[in-house]
Amino acid sequence: MSSSYINAGALLLLVLMVSSCNPRIADGIRKNDLRKDVALVTDSGTIVLRLSDSTPLHRDNFIRLVNTRFYEGVSFHRVINGFMIQAGDPRTKPGKDSSLSPGNKIPAEIRESLFHKKGVLAAAREGDATNPAKASSPTQFYLVQGRVFSDKSLDSTETFRLKGRKIPAAQRQIYKSLGGAPHLDQNYTIYGEVISGLEIIDKIASVKTSGKEGGDKPLNDVRIKKTRLIRRK
Repeated sequence: MSSSYINAGALLLLVLMVSSCNPRIADGIRKNDLRKDVALVTDSGTIVLRLSDSTPLHRDNFIRLVNTRFYEGVSFHRVINGFMIQAGDPRTKPGKDSSLSPGNKIPAEIRESLFHKKGVLAAAREGDATNPAKASSPTQFYLVQGRVFSDKSLDSTETFRLKGRKIPAAQRQIYKSLGGAPHLDQNYTIYGEVISGLEIIDKIASVKTSGKEGGDKPLNDVRIKKTRLIRRK
């Protein structure tokens, strides 16, 4: 047998061994992907996200979109300083068909342990009137900037925005130090958080926008240039 056949056979064996160590566990996802973080490279800097294993439907969907480069070219189309920055609408890609369908909604994965502190990654969705099950958009997400709260303002949020639901003591402390958007708790699926680049959220949130009447759209586009999975540090 010639050496070329031997080398080809050895290469095939190596490929099979590597694939068996990192098997495909779903369409567009390999096992090792679940142990990686996500880097969003934007016009304003890089944000690194860590996805939550407690929300596997949203985690896997986001990984799949990153692996297929879905978000590359998408802009932050809704920005509210002191609240959040939102992206993921495929219609914001340059030159894309405005009638492009985003796909099916994702069932809600709302967890008591996940709350809207500054830097969390959460799924946007339609309102309760048309979406009482709180199902998530398959592509649109937001990153919370929020603000720092006092005990008095948290008490008011519990009474008037959370319909009497009490914010756990540990979460209250974070809202009073780091900040966030507690009025959204238990209404949207949170599926990750920023582990590097909180300052980039602040930078994007500070851009000039069209205001509420214009949909809070930035006057100058802020785009996601690149997305990739990276090794956890």
